[in-house]
Amino acid sequence: MEQANMSVQVARRYFNVTEFYRMAAAGVFSEDDRVELIEGEILEMSPIGSRHAACVGRLTELFSQQAGSRAIVWVQNPIRLNDYSEPLPDIALLKRRADFYAEHHPTPADVFLVVEVADTSIDYDRNIKLPIYAQANIPEVWLVNLSKNIVEIYTQPANDKYQKSRRLKRGELLVSPQVSNLSIGVNEILG
Repeated sequence: MEQANMSVQVARRYFNVTEFYRMAAAGVFSEDDRVELIEGEILEMSPIGSRHAACVGRLTELFSQQAGSRAIVWVQNPIRLNDYSEPLPDIALLKRRADFYAEHHPTPADVFLVVEVADTSIDYDRNIKLPIYAQANIPEVWLVNLSKNIVEIYTQPANDKYQKSRRLKRGELLVSPQVSNLSIGVNEILG
């Protein structure tokens, strides 16, 4: 007896930022849950390993020293890209505001650059997060690839992707086109 070829339709439920915060307020997520809203889906983030944490710490210090008076160093806090995406980049440099964004989370217009540090999450950061940053016109993204000891720089977002990318390795100097006088050695970032 031959079975009919049946396709199964799976209904997905997408959430907006308001619903996401209502779920958090209702206790759906614990304070320790590492989740972010990406294109309407609630995604669990990878645990932070010690090498990842050290890199974020180094970058936080370097950014504070070099850009602290010109930018807010935003560490593992949300950026509202649109009604359906609110990622938690490892670090962002934001335009200065006296209230430090107490009224609302920063939006793409507030962002100079975003940094994602990737140890085990390189595919997720490159294939999921990078395109949504480009769609939101985030002008510059650094992807710190810890497993390959390189820093990938993405600039010039257009048509939902970055038009320009560079890979810098140990011994090279990274100069940001978005933040004046910001230059950091790859060795300083990788440790």
